[in-house]
Amino acid sequence: MKTFVKYVLQKILGLKTYLYVFAVFVIVKIRWDKKEKDFFYFMQLFADGGTILDLGANIGVTSYHFSKKFPDSNIISIEPLTLNMDTLKRVKKRFGLTNVTEYQVAAGDTPGELEMVMPVINNVPMHGLSHVVSDEVSDLNTGLKYTVPVVVLDQFEPLQTLSKPVSAVKMDVENFEYHVLKGAEKLIVKHQPVIYCELWDNDNRKKCISFLNNLNYSAFILDKKELVPFEKANFEKHNFFFLPRV
Repeated sequence: MKTFVKYVLQKILGLKTYLYVFAVFVIVKIRWDKKEKDFFYFMQLFADGGTILDLGANIGVTSYHFSKKFPDSNIISIEPLTLNMDTLKRVKKRFGLTNVTEYQVAAGDTPGELEMVMPVINNVPMHGLSHVVSDEVSDLNTGLKYTVPVVVLDQFEPLQTLSKPVSAVKMDVENFEYHVLKGAEKLIVKHQPVIYCELWDNDNRKKCISFLNNLNYSAFILDKKELVPFEKANFEKHNFFFLPRV
């Protein structure tokens, strides 16, 4: 039913307008979405006044909330797909998000280009499921395909002369997290930010946890209103909090 409604709205409004209307709708209703309570908990873990990296900023919903909650922080929003980026820019203009700076690139561990896909399900482009085309993702590899530029965060010029230290990193890059982390190792070691990301139960998760553990980070998941060490949890969740060990 949801897919059919999306199909009808996209046909009536056009995809670009639909994404903008959808972004505004989600910005308003996300606070009451139980599935997003982990994200709002994440924002309690760091203070205002730093640089926040929104990696996989999509249509600008999380960048909006970072901007409003942390007015003295600089938000760097990275999103590679034009459809999503155009929506993010409209959101930024509509709500006056003056502390958001956006870059239309993907983050990885090797500079160059890569192919991404926005899956199409029942004739509906699913912007939130966009991902890098690779052997590591076996599902949803058909749809709207794009070639996008890739930057390594440790070499990305805008991050070399930051006026404020990196306080937090949010990643939503659909199973490409390990490559992003590898390309940001020096940044992570230098700034020790709080890191929040979704990790599926697969080899990528294991590699991310191991990589960050070697950088003196511990993995947690949220149980009700309390962070629980991942290795001690007896339930499955996909949203991970990585905190530097003191």
